[in-house]
Amino acid sequence: MRPTTTERVFADRREAGQALAGHLSHYRGEPNTVVLGLPRGGVPVAYEVATAIRSPLDVYVVRKLGVPGHDEFAMGAIASGGVMVLNDDVTRQLRIPAEVIRQIARREGRELARQEHLYRADRPPLSVRGRTAILVDDGVATGSTMLAAIHALRQLEPTHVVVAVPVAPLSTCRELRGVADEVIYATTPEPFRAVGLAYQNFAQTSDEEVRGLLRSATM
Repeated sequence: MRPTTTERVFADRREAGQALAGHLSHYRGEPNTVVLGLPRGGVPVAYEVATAIRSPLDVYVVRKLGVPGHDEFAMGAIASGGVMVLNDDVTRQLRIPAEVIRQIARREGRELARQEHLYRADRPPLSVRGRTAILVDDGVATGSTMLAAIHALRQLEPTHVVVAVPVAPLSTCRELRGVADEVIYATTPEPFRAVGLAYQNFAQTSDEEVRGLLRSATM
C-alpha cells in the first residue's frame, strides 16, 4: 500500500484515474498486465489508468449473491468468466438450501450476462491467466464488492492481483491487502464518510459511457 499524508478531492472520475495512474507507474509498459474496471463507476477511472500505463482495458462484472431476505448481505458472488465463489461459513450457518443458492445464482447470472453483452457486445473477455490483473473501482467503503471480485478473479489464475482505487478508508485497504497481492490508493480520508465526498462531480456513470470507453480502449 502507498499511504498519502493529505486528503484529496477529485474533480471527477477522470482526474481520479489520472491521479491513481501516478501510483501505478511501475506497471507502465509491462506487457503482461491488464486493467479491469468494475462497472459502472470504475470504468472511467480504469480507462485513465490503462491509457497512462499503456495496458489493455476490459470490464469485470461482479454480482453479489445476497442472502434471501437480506440482499445486501453477501453469501457469495458470480463474476465475468463464469466464476462463482461461495462463503461456505455463511451458507452453512444460515442453512441456505443448495436449490435456493442455484436459483439466486441463475437470476444474477442472467443479469451478469446482460451487462456483459451490453458493455462488451461480441468482443470476448480479455484473458487474465498468467497475467497481472489490476482491479479498478472509483472507490471502496466496506470493500465487500471488491473482495468478491478478488476471490472470483483468482479462479481465472492471474499471477498477480492488484487492487487500485482513488479513495478508501485505511481499514478497508488493510483488509483488502490480506487477499490481494497489492493495494494502491490515492487518498484515505479520516474519518471516512462516503466515496462520493472525494469527488466534486460524482454523477452516475451511464451504460453508454462505459461502452464508449471500452470501444475507445480497443481502437
